[in-house]
Amino acid sequence: MTLSVLRTDDAWWLQQADGAVRIHTAATTTRELLADRAAVEAARDGGDPVPVDDLALVSPVTTPCRVVAQMTNFASHAKDANMDPEAVPLTFFRKASGSVVGPHDDIVRPAHVTLLDYEVEIGVVLGRELPVGTSVAAADLPELVAALVVTNDVSARDVQLPKTQFYEGKSYPTFTPVGPALVILEPGELDRFADLRLQLWVNGELRQDQTADDIIYGPLEALQALSRFQRLEVGDLLLTGTPIGTALSAPPKAIEIIGSLLPAATKWRIFFGKQAKNPKYLQDGDLVEARIATADGAIDLGQQRASVRWTR
Repeated sequence: MTLSVLRTDDAWWLQQADGAVRIHTAATTTRELLADRAAVEAARDGGDPVPVDDLALVSPVTTPCRVVAQMTNFASHAKDANMDPEAVPLTFFRKASGSVVGPHDDIVRPAHVTLLDYEVEIGVVLGRELPVGTSVAAADLPELVAALVVTNDVSARDVQLPKTQFYEGKSYPTFTPVGPALVILEPGELDRFADLRLQLWVNGELRQDQTADDIIYGPLEALQALSRFQRLEVGDLLLTGTPIGTALSAPPKAIEIIGSLLPAATKWRIFFGKQAKNPKYLQDGDLVEARIATADGAIDLGQQRASVRWTR
């Protein structure tokens, strides 16, 4: 049975059916908490539970840490981008760990950003160091994947796309909501990764709804690839991609071909002019909710709830 760990500014908590029990640990980082498994287990049997709603939750993944993300990793998302899922390469980008915030913190749009988008993703939290050159086999996966979390890869599309790089447009403060729970997996539970359903709502409207069996490259393939060039440590975070349903959607193939013939400045002016009319981009005051769980609730990563706030 999974262990759902919550975090506040001053403590770690084990979530149970009747509330949350304080974990008696000296750990101040996710890395240290994962190493103190005995304290987490002990909280199952001791302490007076408090209502989870009374806790001011922060991200259960502490920073600084590495935040690495997979690009175009759901077949449905690839098709929506006019890509062939069978030909999509395994690619990554980095996000600044300063973008990590809690599950109920505001998502703040910088004043110069116009097209603010959302991407619900399963976050994999590393449980073992992965030095460059490490050989990764399927049998290593349960040790490498210590826990799972809900993440939202918030994206400034009008910054990301014309610069043809993801780092800036996905790294502004508040652009990686994480949590509510750090769900520590028990042996065998990672086998149900594909059963996890990712859902995201904006103002109560379901925008994204897909199970992880739509993923192109799973955690094993991702970690095998990363081990060739990227050192990872305990507590680092890997975002595993998002399904169809984001505000951004590629234009029809014919229009895309025509656009490729235009000067870059003209192409982007036309594209962003059309995108500005798309009501799915996040607006000031929008409520964004993201949830990931199996259908039977055996693995439940919890639900984020964040308001969008524009800076003026």
